[in-house]
Amino acid sequence: AAKRMAFETILFSIADGAARLTLNRPDRLNSFTVQMHGELQAALDEIEADKSVRTLLITGAGRGFCAGQDLSDRAVTPGGEAPDLGESVEKRYNPLIRRLTSLPMPVVCAVNGVAAGAGASLAFACDIVLAAKSAKFIMSFANIGLVPDSGSSWVLARLVGQARALGLALTGDPVSAEVAADWGLIWKCVDDEKLAEDADALVAKFASAPTRGLAETKKLIRTAFTRPLDEQLDLERDRMRELGRSEDYREGVDAFLNKRKPSFKGR
Repeated sequence: AAKRMAFETILFSIADGAARLTLNRPDRLNSFTVQMHGELQAALDEIEADKSVRTLLITGAGRGFCAGQDLSDRAVTPGGEAPDLGESVEKRYNPLIRRLTSLPMPVVCAVNGVAAGAGASLAFACDIVLAAKSAKFIMSFANIGLVPDSGSSWVLARLVGQARALGLALTGDPVSAEVAADWGLIWKCVDDEKLAEDADALVAKFASAPTRGLAETKKLIRTAFTRPLDEQLDLERDRMRELGRSEDYREGVDAFLNKRKPSFKGR
């Protein structure tokens, strides 16, 4: 049965092996507040505690995905006292990105509109990003004298190379979903009216998939840049040894040989 928690800035449910999380401040383009960060962490707590969850979908309500930090949520005035943005990053944004990237399941992001600043960073932290054709990605940090945060300075260069990463980060120019897909910044650009349907199809696929194998795949690929090939080959061997002993592997092989649909148990 679907489970719903009482949140004010997000919509959250768990049903049929999938957690669905919608940023829900449409009047503010779903921009981040301290409250939203707290609710996102609580939702992730719930996901990690619920063994039935095998995938997570993140999207936004209304016409935007996420406009980044809600600048009105922290008082900043010319000549006034300077805020400690490092504390905000350390306490809120970094834990969110760390949790999403290490969550032992596929995280799907459906970008339904503009993704700016930390909103773009949030999308890039997900494993598979689908974006509606009308969506745009904006590294808006440059426009207010800041650096890309929430992992985007790390992920941009790895996804699109130094030249494009610097172009995006220094100009703050918007990039369309089509260009983002063309550059390899995201997985796929889809027609606006197909976004929900395509995201649902992916979520359904992952909710009945061999989750442990997918989680180990995610970990291997996400950490590959930190290791030489020799070390990666050894890790692949170790994971194959471990997963080869899993019920899901035996189920997958038996289903293939008997031309039937596999019934995976996940983690």
